[in-house]
Amino acid sequence: MAQNIRPAAVAGKFYDADRESLIRTVARCYKKAETMAPLSREERDGRTTVQAVVVPHAGYVFSGAVAAAAYLRLDPEVRYKRIFLLGPSHHVAFDGASVASAYSAYSTPLGNVDVDTATCMALQQTGAFGYVPAAHDREHCLEVQLPLLQYRMKNPAPIVPIIIGTQNSDRLMAIAKALQPYFTADNLFVISSDFSHYPSYDDALTVDSCTGHALETGSLENFQQAVEHNGNLGIRNLYTSACGQCAIAVMLAMAQQSGKTTLASDLHIKHIAYLNSGDSPYGGKKEVVGYHAFALFRDKRIQNDQAADDSDSFTLTANDKQQLKNLAWNAIAPARMHRPVTPTPVFESRVGVFVTLTEHGHLRGCIGHFGEDVPLGRLTEEMARAAAFEDPRFRPVTEDELSDIELEISVLTPLKRITDISQFDYGRQGIYIKKGGRSGTFLPQVAKEVNWTKEEFLGHCSQDKAGLGWDGWRTADLYTYEAIIF
Repeated sequence: MAQNIRPAAVAGKFYDADRESLIRTVARCYKKAETMAPLSREERDGRTTVQAVVVPHAGYVFSGAVAAAAYLRLDPEVRYKRIFLLGPSHHVAFDGASVASAYSAYSTPLGNVDVDTATCMALQQTGAFGYVPAAHDREHCLEVQLPLLQYRMKNPAPIVPIIIGTQNSDRLMAIAKALQPYFTADNLFVISSDFSHYPSYDDALTVDSCTGHALETGSLENFQQAVEHNGNLGIRNLYTSACGQCAIAVMLAMAQQSGKTTLASDLHIKHIAYLNSGDSPYGGKKEVVGYHAFALFRDKRIQNDQAADDSDSFTLTANDKQQLKNLAWNAIAPARMHRPVTPTPVFESRVGVFVTLTEHGHLRGCIGHFGEDVPLGRLTEEMARAAAFEDPRFRPVTEDELSDIELEISVLTPLKRITDISQFDYGRQGIYIKKGGRSGTFLPQVAKEVNWTKEEFLGHCSQDKAGLGWDGWRTADLYTYEAIIF
């Protein structure tokens, strides 16, 4: 792809155009943030990771320190896979969401930040995103985040710039659904929004307090009700309670538990800082804009009840399956078997996968992994190579054999812990047995290949796969899962 770098549109307006001056300005923002919103013990100890931040997008003299207070929660040593930037359209009206797929990078006085064009194009294929060039060319709400991120992260991950031009609830939920597979600990979401627009200083305190408290509950319904409530107060010159309420709504929709109005159990929102333009020596008190900063934290411990919810909702489309198969074949024989691959959002899911190879109906290799630590796309490639070349039971697959090899993929739904074998649906679910440093599994389809009772199935898995002995499963941790086989 040819380089198409988006030039900085608001350098010299919202922030310094000179590199050294900009570094000094950003350093002052962070120094003020450290005083205004010091890190808590939990944040310093690294017991949580930052999943998302809500940050303002005014000129740095007005809101730079507030935004920096949120970014201060980011660990500079953590390398996110990508950073999603979501904000409202200020220059062009359109009814949807636009992702900047045409740019290879965004330029700032501190250097270029790469765009993850593959992810941009994958989002467009969901139907929830288009590309509206005018929505990005002069837009400041995403650009002003970049120097702050560059200073804090030193080498920021590639970005996915998204401008939202709709308040339609159905469209916002479609946007959230398309982004949901990426809403994982290895991606950062930056939600760009100022808050009250143009009321008096005192009225802004009232409005922004109401909106901020609602957002901190993590409930999309509470947030929307607060915005509606503020609009009914009759406050002079109140244009909006949050210019980026569309982007905030998308974040809250992704963060809520499936089918519920509360945050997922491993997430919590914290208010970080607040100022308005009247607090700046450059702003007046008669008409102000409010600036909140929030951080959405993800607890590092795994929640079993959330895994159960995920297990019930995880699905693959026909296109997902085809793209994963193409990935697997390319990993085994990139020259001879190369097939085009178009990434889909499911590539980012953190689920397990097994790749099974057969030759003339006989097993030729089978390797898998429970993938909480690796995205599904990459894991599929790794397991395909391992099944072909690293299964210790077989010699490596040769090029001459490829035409006779059949490949089967089993994508595993998230693990669900059980406390009694009556909870194990033998024949439909697989079993994973773990005790100490030993573990083993049987895929669901194994039940169809043997003539065992449920307890014999558990005994063989415990003895033959986990090395725990025939009755070892009785004192081990047991997990079930389902397999999507194709």
